[in-house]
Amino acid sequence: MEIIETVKVCMKEAVDKAKDRKCNVVAGLKAIGITNQRETTVMWSRSTGLPLYNAIVWMDVRTSPVCRRLESELSGGRTHFVETCGLPISTYFSALKLLWLMENVDAVKDAVRTGDALFGTIDTWLIWNLTGGVAGGQHVTDCSNASRTMLMNLKTLDWDKPTLDALGISAAILPKIISNSEKIGVVVNGFPLAGVPISGCLGDQHAAMLGQLCQKGEAKSTYGTGAFILLNTGEEPTESSHGLLSTIAYKLGPTAPTNYALEGSIAIAGAAVQWLRDSLGIIQTAAEIEKLAETVPDSGGIYFVPAFNGLFAPWWRDDARGICIGITRFTNKGHIARAVLESMCFQVNDVLSSMHKDAGDAGEVKSAEGEFLLRVDGGATVNNLLMQIQADLLGSPVVRPADIETTALGAAYAAGLAAGVWTKEQVFAGLHKENTTVFRPKLDEAHRKKRADSWYKAVSRSFDLADLSL
Repeated sequence: MEIIETVKVCMKEAVDKAKDRKCNVVAGLKAIGITNQRETTVMWSRSTGLPLYNAIVWMDVRTSPVCRRLESELSGGRTHFVETCGLPISTYFSALKLLWLMENVDAVKDAVRTGDALFGTIDTWLIWNLTGGVAGGQHVTDCSNASRTMLMNLKTLDWDKPTLDALGISAAILPKIISNSEKIGVVVNGFPLAGVPISGCLGDQHAAMLGQLCQKGEAKSTYGTGAFILLNTGEEPTESSHGLLSTIAYKLGPTAPTNYALEGSIAIAGAAVQWLRDSLGIIQTAAEIEKLAETVPDSGGIYFVPAFNGLFAPWWRDDARGICIGITRFTNKGHIARAVLESMCFQVNDVLSSMHKDAGDAGEVKSAEGEFLLRVDGGATVNNLLMQIQADLLGSPVVRPADIETTALGAAYAAGLAAGVWTKEQVFAGLHKENTTVFRPKLDEAHRKKRADSWYKAVSRSFDLADLSL
């Protein structure tokens, strides 16, 4: 309910901000696009519209026992569903959160039994409320969000019946799966912008991919609370053998072809900077980390592995915990700040290394100079030092757009496409071409390899530590 209220405030303040800039957006508003944090799971009552429990957020690990049980019971173990949905059994995905709710919350059990329960990720919860709620709200999800539940067949883009049967989940509680760009419904009275159609919906990382105009063979990395790297693999899903996820990139209309992607998800990126600020008090604002890290020429042999809730791609170790190693009496807070920034870049590097192996040279687009370009976006990319470290450790150029809020831009592209504001050809021709900043690597190959080897050693030390707190 708090999420719904904050969305109301956000809608109103966005319009007010536009008015302050003398933009009369309301009069000419054609459509609204939605983009959301994925996997976060909500169960609510079909009859009352009220949630049956708190939302369970994507990085919540309470479902670990459910994961271990399924891994032991199912013939394919952790990878039992990979062939159909592209995802391993993990605390990360919505199906496990849904199972936990069905097993542990009486209100959810009762509502499922009586047919009163509805399931959704945050996009579904928002759309249902924005389009009427109990008075005819649309119970839908888009294919990019559905691809993160562990319940959707990647090839048919429908709920996979054998998976539902294996997990004991009823299709009756699930939303209808739609494309990323089509008219979904109209905002009802009681919300700002009543009467405006909702015609675009994508999970945040897929929206950023569209906002970055990534086509086949092109990759982007979004740096937020976590970091998420996606490589567009074209119109056929690519199965990873190096710890990545097969997922949807985008589907820009009900009859449009589906673009697929390989994804590497990193649980803790910007959240580690928040930890330095809020838990340790080493910095007062997130922006201060760049200046602090620049007080030292390097990290002084410090390696920080932010496995606060385990490690996602490509390791998939929920028994890992955070470590900071290499500490001496010479170590100061500047070294730790720099090691935190480097930890984001090392993790992105791990994912891209796996992507290169899975996609091969034929699956990646190179620049005229023969270089692989990594497009970047998200709040943390304003940090120039972070971007230079990323280029150095990657050994490839990093390209930052002038507008780093490409997630919102992708949702707008999808909404405008369905509303006829522009065509797909116009969008991908660079409808909103902007200046970019390119960070080029300065580190030699031998030093880069030595740093990577030391990082792998640090990562290995973080494994099998989940029981330390017992």
